[in-house]
Amino acid sequence: MKTIGMLGGMSWESTASYYKALNEGVKKSLGGLHSAKVCMYSVDFDEIEKLQHQGDWGETAKILSKAAVSVEAGGADFLLICTNTMHKVEKEIASQISIPILHIADATAERLQRENIKRVGLLGTQFTMEQDFYKGRITDSYNIEVLIPDSEERKVVHDVIYSELCLGKIVDSSRNKYLEIIESLYAKGAEAIILGCTEIALLVQQQHTSVPLYDTTEIHAEEAVKLAVSSGSE
Repeated sequence: MKTIGMLGGMSWESTASYYKALNEGVKKSLGGLHSAKVCMYSVDFDEIEKLQHQGDWGETAKILSKAAVSVEAGGADFLLICTNTMHKVEKEIASQISIPILHIADATAERLQRENIKRVGLLGTQFTMEQDFYKGRITDSYNIEVLIPDSEERKVVHDVIYSELCLGKIVDSSRNKYLEIIESLYAKGAEAIILGCTEIALLVQQQHTSVPLYDTTEIHAEEAVKLAVSSGSE
């Protein structure tokens, strides 16, 4: 079994979901007492969050690259960046390590392609929704149109992530706002919705809406399990 490298802590709430999903996936695949081989570096999210909102992506890249080097040195065979937003600096991180990065947008887009989704709505941080590093990759590489909420709705989605979900707060009124935004994107032609922040699935699950949801944490972890248990070097 390959060792899964994790850059976590962004936030630790969603990293816990990753860890659970990876271990459950390996157990389902291999049975018995099998669990995932994991090497994880969990950063202090307060430091990362401040730099994000200051627009200092170069410094976040330095912090995460240093962490990734540590994960590789710890024996990881490949790396998960356990957050959608910080894939903004994926190329900088990749340049500092020799192990491959399993990209969360690729894993998600490949699932969408398999299920013949041509137009999808995207929820995430304002960075993920508004900048091109994520949605552009999905459109350019997979020919899937990406719709985003309007500016006021984007602010609601962003603020709930940072002021509630990253702190482990699950608020019913916020879920209702998210569901309204999901319905709005669906009405505009989205065939499904990407939960493009790893915390969103803590708030909104498929049971809450008839609109198909694609949970990036679950998808990313599932692809990591497939890679970990596939034949290859230990």
